Amino acid sequence: MPRTTHGFAADEPKLRSIKGRLLALAVLPAVVLPVLAGCSDPGASAAQPESEAAKNGIVYNTSVDQNRIRGEKDAAAAANVPAAIAKDGKLTVATTAGSIPLSFHATDDKTPIGVEVDIAQLVADKLGLELDLQVTSWENWPLKTQSGDFEAVFSNVGINAARVKLFDFSTYRAAYMGFEAKKSSTYDIKGSDDISGLKISVGSGTNQEKILLAWNKELEEKGKAPAALQYYSSDADTILALSSGRTDLNLAPFPSVTYRENTRDDLKVVGKVNAGWPAETLVAATTLKGNGLAPAITDALNSTIKDGSYGKVLERWGLSEEAIPESKTVTEATFVTPAGTTK
Repeated sequence: MPRTTHGFAADEPKLRSIKGRLLALAVLPAVVLPVLAGCSDPGASAAQPESEAAKNGIVYNTSVDQNRIRGEKDAAAAANVPAAIAKDGKLTVATTAGSIPLSFHATDDKTPIGVEVDIAQLVADKLGLELDLQVTSWENWPLKTQSGDFEAVFSNVGINAARVKLFDFSTYRAAYMGFEAKKSSTYDIKGSDDISGLKISVGSGTNQEKILLAWNKELEEKGKAPAALQYYSSDADTILALSSGRTDLNLAPFPSVTYRENTRDDLKVVGKVNAGWPAETLVAATTLKGNGLAPAITDALNSTIKDGSYGKVLERWGLSEEAIPESKTVTEATFVTPAGTTK
């Protein structure tokens, strides 16, 4: 959602031009290293517990042994997989492995785990395919999906008008961003007026950056001081800057900021905004436009919703509130713009 995603956010805004229009396609930030409770240095990863009960009652298993919830093959969904994709018996999925509890590395620092990985596994199971999971950077997934290196992306990707021109989508989660701040702060972020003059860290080329740039435009039109956006190369650096007071706020995927609120003593959530602001959007599996895979993934997701495995995965990672009742395929032809018109 990072980035790398998560450590792949650019240090300087000018780097956003490297990927041109495709970089603008990337939604949700990237974060580089898991931050667990009790770490005074967010970058410290040694001797981290493999499971820990958070304040919200969720026990986050960050070990290599995930004992994932698995699904049974759905013959109808599997039959819809394009022959060119099914022929090798694998579903090659990209994820960005950097943001707890979305997609991150286990305690061995190399095995990708998280809710995005679990959902991808369920989909592969339903389609009767072996999951071939590939870790990539947030900047690279658009290019590599277009080139055919990746058949699907499960990495907190939100649907927007730019992306539907190049990709098809299968929805599977609500999409929200969260503002986080030091626990001692009194911020209550509801709109642009509340960020005037503040220092805010954000991932480059992400939906949350788009939101902040739009809010800054509103502030400037009102004659108020815009927020100063700051960019860091990793989530560890971002959180260190926030906890030390060098920044006032961080805007990141809501699941990640609520995770930190529940596993640390120094941070709290101070605002929530839809990732598609001023409209609404959803997190979705991302596939190459027109290749026919999206409808099969949508069928697979609906099969997991029906049999309850989808709900169990979200519950496992503390994301039950982001569940949706039905997966839908979204293409350029069916995408509805914020104004309510279909493009």
